[in-house]
This record gives sequence, structure tokens and C-alpha cells, in this order.
Amino acid sequence: MKVSVVIPTCNRAHTLARALDSVLVQTQPAAEIIVVDDGSEDETNELLQRAYPQVTTLRQSNRGVSHARNRGIRAACHDWIAFLDSDDCWLPDKLATQVQALREAPAYGLCHSDEIWIRHGRRVNPMHKHAKHGGEIFLNCLPRCAISPSTTVVHKVLLEEFGGFDEALPACEDYDLWLRICARYPVLCITRPLAVRYGGHADQLSQRYWGMDRFRVQALEKLLAATDLRPDYRLAALRTIVEKLEVLAGGARKRGNTQLLRECESCSAVHIETLRALQTSTRAA
Repeated sequence: MKVSVVIPTCNRAHTLARALDSVLVQTQPAAEIIVVDDGSEDETNELLQRAYPQVTTLRQSNRGVSHARNRGIRAACHDWIAFLDSDDCWLPDKLATQVQALREAPAYGLCHSDEIWIRHGRRVNPMHKHAKHGGEIFLNCLPRCAISPSTTVVHKVLLEEFGGFDEALPACEDYDLWLRICARYPVLCITRPLAVRYGGHADQLSQRYWGMDRFRVQALEKLLAATDLRPDYRLAALRTIVEKLEVLAGGARKRGNTQLLRECESCSAVHIETLRALQTSTRAA
């Protein structure tokens, strides 16, 4: 079982070396390492040429993390893809552990794991709501992103089936993809940490964009429009949209953003009507 590693990066020469070094010391080596340089203007190119000649580097103008990951997927020579964000790193047995788990459970096309969180240089303990799960985890995926890209190993066929990451979403693109996959398939989970996730820095998407639930609502609406969801999944997705729109409306009201407030209230009214109709039909059945 050969694994291609895809690492998107943009102006992160200061953390890219840590990410790459963590791949190169894996107890089970990656079959190939692909770095997609998404328009870096720092020392990324020089770093890769000088210190990592064995890495395949794809360069492009800045088109976002989703486009960079998708390009890496298309370029990968092997059936299994492991993602690593350039500000994160892996523990040494990450690939070996997941490859062994997938060999023992060949029905799964996606494996993820728990992770260690570092915020502003200090380790923090995730809350209970952030616990990682395996099996049918669609309901766990609704409130927030339940799978961290840097912990995943995914079969290429699965990524192709769902069209990869949505390049139209400026953020929450991982939430969107895992939601679509988990609506159809169970996932395998390693319940111990296999990666280290670093946070708190200014160039993270969660720091760059306010109101991340805006993009989660977009992902949920797309899911409801395009997917023949199980009735219980559809009900849960509708309830989640309404909840997130209420949060967004509250934020808009607090900031005096009347346009966004009207949009949230109008959209919420439509989804509430759909939710009530579905609840009525479900009870009647």
C-alpha cells in the first residue's frame, strides 16, 4: 500500500521544513511527497531547492488551499493520499499506524486520527465536543469540522467520486468535503494522536475570515440540494442550518449589519418552513 503525501503551502517557509521533516522520518516512508506552492513570495522555493530535492514541487499563482490540494491529488501517482498542512506535522508512526489499520479494515476509504493541539506555542486540551470518532459520523460532522486534514489518509477514488475540495469556498472546504463523504460512507478512526496541529497564527483561514459559519451554511445548503440524504440526516442538516443562521443573525444584529441580518432571517425562514414540512411528513410516514 503506497501513500502519496500532498502538502499545500503559501508563504510558510518558516513552518514547511518542520512539516517535511516529520514526513521524512516516518517509520513507513511515503511513496512520494508533493508540495504545491500556492503563490509563495517568501523563501519557500529556495528552501525546497536547497534542502528537499527529493520532493516533487508544483508551483502556481495563488488560487487557494482547495485548488492546491486538488492539484496535488491529480498529480499523485498512488491510490492513497495523505494530506498535511504546512503549519502542522506528524508523529513518526503516523503513516505506519494508518496503513496497518486500513489493511486490517479494507472496506474503509478514509482513515483519520486524534491529534495534539498547540496554540501560541503551548499545548492545549481539546474539549469533549472535539473528540474524534469513527464509523458513521455524519451527525458529528454537522456542528464543526470533525476530521482534520493533517490526520487523514484517503483513497483517491473516494476523492474523485466527490470532486475533491470545493474551490469556490474560501474557508471550511474541509468541513464541506468530509460532510459529503460521511453522508455516504463510514470512516476509520485511530483514537490516539498521530499529528500535531498548530494554531493561533494570523495566516490561518479561521483568523482571516470572520463568521466561519457562513461557509458551513453554504456547504450544508449545497449538500441538501445535491444529495439524496437519509431522512434523519436531512432533518439534522436542516436543524443545523437554522441554528447556524441564528448565530450569524445574532452577530449581524450586534454589529449593526442590517443587510446580513435580513439575509440570515430570510434564509432561516425558508429552511424552517422546509424543516416543518419534513417533520410533518416523517411523522405521517
